[in-house]
Amino acid sequence: MRIALFTETFLPKVDGIVTRLSHTVDHLQRLGNQVLVFSPDGGLTEYRGAKIYGVSGFPLPLYPELKLALPRPSIGQALETFQPDLVHIVNPAVLGLAGLYYAKSLKLPLVASYHTHLPKYLEHYGLGMLEGVLWELLKAMHNQAELNLCTSTAMQEELTTHGIERVALWQRGVDTELFQPNLTSQEMRSHLSQGHPESPLLLYVGRLSAEKEIDRIKPVLESIPEARLALVGDGPYRLELERHFADTPTHFVGYLTGRDLAMAFASADAFIFPSRTETLGLVLLEAMAAGCPVVAARAGGIPDIVTDGVNGYLFDPTDERGAIGATQRLLSQRHECETMRQNARDEAERWGWPAATRQLVSYYQTILAAQSLPTAA
Repeated sequence: MRIALFTETFLPKVDGIVTRLSHTVDHLQRLGNQVLVFSPDGGLTEYRGAKIYGVSGFPLPLYPELKLALPRPSIGQALETFQPDLVHIVNPAVLGLAGLYYAKSLKLPLVASYHTHLPKYLEHYGLGMLEGVLWELLKAMHNQAELNLCTSTAMQEELTTHGIERVALWQRGVDTELFQPNLTSQEMRSHLSQGHPESPLLLYVGRLSAEKEIDRIKPVLESIPEARLALVGDGPYRLELERHFADTPTHFVGYLTGRDLAMAFASADAFIFPSRTETLGLVLLEAMAAGCPVVAARAGGIPDIVTDGVNGYLFDPTDERGAIGATQRLLSQRHECETMRQNARDEAERWGWPAATRQLVSYYQTILAAQSLPTAA
């Protein structure tokens, strides 16, 4: 198959969506498909054999890490040269509209996928009154597609409730070869804890942005005086968070990737994740693959991954003390914690990228087969 993939975010940016897409592109190419990626220009022209068509853009005002890439006629020319069998638009926004337009004008089958819970993000940027409008815009775009994919049962239900049709589940995936429990490192633990490897180490990995609600970790840290917190990642909320955590033993680590990131997960005592806006929470699977138990909000797609008391702890996101109690339970039960680490790894091993990509290819093939059927007279 020849697949044209339109995405509002791609390499070299680092986040959960880019992780999923980069692995998906890699495995699509390995399966003998050809992929052309349209994304905001990041300086790359190729990835794992797939060509990248970078579209120049400008930083999003409220979120400068993201770029708005404006559609242009050359996109259509590149598509006609590539001759795709199918168009897949990821988190359709501005660039996604170009994918939608050309799919329709060239009479190509269209798949859309939903990865970022944008309507819920709005309230964290003082724009909650626009949530209804955004749902209508999303519905108008997604309902042009033959299939709409999402990454958790909670998001499947949410999209259907808001009038988005033909919704199916795109299973989760994680790199179980990279993220492993045996990568525990005293050197990494000392780095993350700023020279206090003997202290309980709490870890957060991801964007430092308002919708992640990282500020809610502070009461947890204060309730366990001997604990240390490492925040891995960067984003538009970093300065605000540095002020918020100024009087706590918190280390702003910056970005880690590859083996360093895997060692960070494996070396922590608990991965803490208070966000209520996750469609999946891929980073949770990475933590679990590394044998790091999770303490997370019972919200969005997270309960699809974390089984309370088995491979981590879930807390009620409306209860301010819920995260405190869950983290204290995890750290106080050393024997059970080892069992939980193994259970976390066992769960992650069920979800590899090859299986997730084969499922996606099956969806593509079903759509193409339906397109080739003769219409009734």
